[in-house]
Amino acid sequence: MIRFENVTKVYKDGTKAVNALDLTIEKGEFFVFIGPSGCGKTTTMKMINRLIDATDGTVSIDGKNVHDYDIHELRWNIGYVLQQIALFPHMTIEENIAIVPELRGWNAEKIRKRTDELLEMVGLDPDTYRTRKPNELSGGQQQRIGVIRALAADPDIILMDEPFSALDPISREKLQQDIIDLQKRIHKTIVFVTHDMQEALALGDRICVMKDGEAVQIDTPEALVRRPASDFVKEFIGNRGQAAVLEGSIEPWIRPLQETDPLKKPISFTADRKEALQRLVTEDMIPVERNGQIVGTITRESAVQFLAGRAEERGRV
Repeated sequence: MIRFENVTKVYKDGTKAVNALDLTIEKGEFFVFIGPSGCGKTTTMKMINRLIDATDGTVSIDGKNVHDYDIHELRWNIGYVLQQIALFPHMTIEENIAIVPELRGWNAEKIRKRTDELLEMVGLDPDTYRTRKPNELSGGQQQRIGVIRALAADPDIILMDEPFSALDPISREKLQQDIIDLQKRIHKTIVFVTHDMQEALALGDRICVMKDGEAVQIDTPEALVRRPASDFVKEFIGNRGQAAVLEGSIEPWIRPLQETDPLKKPISFTADRKEALQRLVTEDMIPVERNGQIVGTITRESAVQFLAGRAEERGRV
């Protein structure tokens, strides 16, 4: 768990980048900071691994002040992915991935096994890509290496600073889906910075909208769209963002949990409708989980009723 308590950052020129920020990022959560340029989102993220130190207040990880950690141990346990991929051009892909594991004293066999595991995880054949140099890869492939390099030493936390913004739209959308699929397998705490609201709505379990160094709303994608806290949030989301979330969300299908509901394998609150429908083919009811808690269920009836209603609205029935 990452906790910001009354955190303020003032630079030497007097600029207040972050002002009295209070928030908690839960273990295993995909948490997104978003806002216009200069709002403090990147500064906030960099205070987690002490690339920037707070002027006032406390940043803690698992209840321990980040200043009480050995700085090297702190950063070894926090993967970091940048917009500028920053792979070392003279090193092979395997050598790039191995940097932090080597610093932590892993042996060659363990590093080779981890490298192959990670390459396979992002759909790159180890035998093909292990010995290649970064300039032999496409932009999207290089960014995949940047992501798995951050995962190499199996850190608990991954920081991602606008990692896909330099990519073309097709590569960007593919990598967004890749990171969603990857998170379902690795269950890391991911802190993600973006200026793109559609990206934030697609990826985040929760989103912190920032303005002038302050958090103006922290909420789930669905809640941001349905209940924006201010005109600023509403305008920042925009019509395209609203349509994207409301079209794909399973939230309208969820009904309250009943005492008699059997406990089955839950589906994530952030899962898409395709995943829910695939399970409803063979299951009558699916529990819905958010941050480790069952918040309701989806039934065949609730899904069909909603879809029928939407079809009727569109004049299809």
